[in-house]
Amino acid sequence: MERDKSYIWSKATLIALGALGSILSLGLMIPVSSTVFGNKTGNKIAQNISNGNPTPKAESYKRIEKFRLAMLSTWQKQSIEKGLSYKIPQRFRGVTINQAKVPKGKKVIALTFDDGPWNIYTEQILDILKKHEVKATFFVLAQVLKRNADVARRIVDDGHTIANHTWHHWYHRHNPQTAASEIDRSSDLIYEITGVRTNLFRPPGGVLHNGLVAYAKKKNYTVVMWSADSIDYKRPSVPTLVNRVVKRATPGGIVLLHDGGGNRTNTVASLVPIIKKLKQQGYSFVTIPELLEIEDKEIKLAAARKAAAQKKKATPAQSAPSKPDKKPVTPKQQ
Repeated sequence: MERDKSYIWSKATLIALGALGSILSLGLMIPVSSTVFGNKTGNKIAQNISNGNPTPKAESYKRIEKFRLAMLSTWQKQSIEKGLSYKIPQRFRGVTINQAKVPKGKKVIALTFDDGPWNIYTEQILDILKKHEVKATFFVLAQVLKRNADVARRIVDDGHTIANHTWHHWYHRHNPQTAASEIDRSSDLIYEITGVRTNLFRPPGGVLHNGLVAYAKKKNYTVVMWSADSIDYKRPSVPTLVNRVVKRATPGGIVLLHDGGGNRTNTVASLVPIIKKLKQQGYSFVTIPELLEIEDKEIKLAAARKAAAQKKKATPAQSAPSKPDKKPVTPKQQ
């Protein structure tokens, strides 16, 4: 009997080992991201590929990398076609802005949303913006973005601007290493998910002196604050919220709203009346890059006009042509 048990145990062991071997073999055939292997293994795989001796893991890595690059290229092309691979004018790089100086009579304003993308409120806001043909700027939190990648891609697909609002939304003091992590990791994730490289940054809570803004400016981000705070995070009534935004609206202004970070039902409900009232006052809506481009063009035009005026002043006025002298009359000879 003991002999039979030993035989059965050995047979079961062989079957288990055989199954384990099959699983391991199957694992080699399944595409696995390079991040699973770690740097050493990844380097070895890359070396095998470059030497023309691809292993099964190397082949899987190669397929994944090819697919990832193809998808990223597609998103980048889409963002370029939609005008979302924007370049901020150089004069605004590494500085803080609260609003833009726009030409007299040009009533443009920028709606901005913080703390998303939220799987409920952001999508509702996007529906409203699309229906009313309004473009906005979304300052996203990377830890939320990671969970709602599809919503972030929709932000880009709908023609809005996506920007950096850190990873964790921390207010406390940041040393250079933590600030770099909060900002750089967030921008990298935005790029990885949407194909958009952002150089716009908004500090959580508008805190300017906890290390984040200093690092952002060092990296040539435009630090975007606001001129009209809706204070919607306190969940005021819809009429209060609408009146507050409309009353504080100014040409070239930047409106602060929130699509994430809590219950944003009132923000969603106030958005249509805000848009309608501002349109009635003659406002049109632009993204932050568009707003800065308007100011940049105005500054360049003003500089050109000033240069032309100075050139005209420096050039001496041409005097009127003088009349030719009369030919002297010679006396007749006697």
